[in-house]
Amino acid sequence: MIARELLGTAQVPGGEELQLYRHDRDFMIVLGHNELMSTRKWGSEEALATLSFERIRHARRPHMLIGGYGMGFTLRAALKVLPQDARVTVVELVPEIIEWARGPMAEVAQGCLDDPRVTLIEADVAPFIAAAQGDYDAILLDVDNGPDGLVRADNDVLYSAAGLRSARTALTPEGVLAIWSAGPDPAFTRRLQKNGFAVEEAKVAARSNGKGPKHVIWFASPRE
Repeated sequence: MIARELLGTAQVPGGEELQLYRHDRDFMIVLGHNELMSTRKWGSEEALATLSFERIRHARRPHMLIGGYGMGFTLRAALKVLPQDARVTVVELVPEIIEWARGPMAEVAQGCLDDPRVTLIEADVAPFIAAAQGDYDAILLDVDNGPDGLVRADNDVLYSAAGLRSARTALTPEGVLAIWSAGPDPAFTRRLQKNGFAVEEAKVAARSNGKGPKHVIWFASPRE
């Protein structure tokens, strides 16, 4: 039996400790007893990018904001479908996540952070959204386990009424806010609707082959 190998730890600012493990050829990032992400399951992370692009495909020189690099699956999927004149701003709070991407997980990253369309910022994504005025055609958020703020309590602001209003202001009139979650949250769907969004809730498979548990992505578009 191949033992799981601890490769590194990272303290989330204002939150818990993350651990990066390798097991045979796979990597996983763990919080306590919760496996937050793994190279075994990445279908819904890719869907976050590809389904968002379908909703903004007619935008001229689209600008996409990705909150949370994770293992890079969403970014890599976005770069595959976005045109060459697109811009992608990636905001990641935990510096070690990027160190792991450029270090032990470089083969997984496949050089996506070095794509000329990408601007990488190591910071909290919430202030970037709050400061924006119609700057983004798409805002993709995968900064936690969903609206419940498992990793870091401060992430809750993104899913609050004030945070959603900021996101609406940050989007272009035909833009989309896409939010990944490990599971459904009817109260959050209603919150999106109450704060000026038309909402579509999609259930997507955790694995790229369509198998495994179902995750949820909300696609929220500003209403007039």
